[in-house]
Amino acid sequence: MTFTSAQLAAWIGAYLWPFCRIGAVLAAIPVIGARSVPVRIRMLFALSLTLVIAPVIPAVPMIDPLSPNGALVTMQQVLIGGAMGFSLHLIFSAFVHAGQLVAMQMGLGFASLVDPQNGVTVPVLSQFYVVVASLMFLALDGHLVVIEVMVESFRTMPVSATGLAAAGIWDMVSAASRMFAGALQVALPTLTALLLANIAFGVMARAAPQLNIFSIGFPLTLILGFVALLLTIPSLIPHVSNLLDDAFGLMRHVSGGGG
Repeated sequence: MTFTSAQLAAWIGAYLWPFCRIGAVLAAIPVIGARSVPVRIRMLFALSLTLVIAPVIPAVPMIDPLSPNGALVTMQQVLIGGAMGFSLHLIFSAFVHAGQLVAMQMGLGFASLVDPQNGVTVPVLSQFYVVVASLMFLALDGHLVVIEVMVESFRTMPVSATGLAAAGIWDMVSAASRMFAGALQVALPTLTALLLANIAFGVMARAAPQLNIFSIGFPLTLILGFVALLLTIPSLIPHVSNLLDDAFGLMRHVSGGGG
């Protein structure tokens, strides 16, 4: 049994280019793409998905992977996968920003931890919101939806030398405003409670100037903030669900499947 170079190139490309797109998605999305997840685990997961998805997607072009056109196709697949993963990452950044807003109002802005998702230092409350969002993401089968969107992307935007358009990149950048709006929606109930508490402290300081408002205001603000966080946990569920729906819609839109 003999194989020609064209047949070998076609067989390699049939798995190489889907692997590049899938690997880029898994490297960019939250939870699975976190820095705390070993690279070997992500590579193994991407390879397993490629072996399952490659036989059911449209045929890839007969291009030599080592040629200039093959390099262009590879770059396009990495760009498409990275854009899809970044679309979901934007939504999780909303919870990081929400935690920063609440932490600054509570006086916990100095309490920071290293975020294993991004490898940067964020407030503790941001970590709390990210953990809740990650658990909700898994509970709502978000990882399965990501796989479904990846499979759909190979039909709406097949493997070729032309891929992500400028309009898709602009839509993804424009969706960053949704990140700030979502962060405000998540943090608004707690911020409102803390604002009312600060107004009350201001009235107390005005009515009794001899009262050392700083000595009692800081611990009361912390206690009120934690109580507000506890009471607003049930309201996080619809916010997380809506933001994830927006993220999956953006992923489909970026990959050419519509909003």
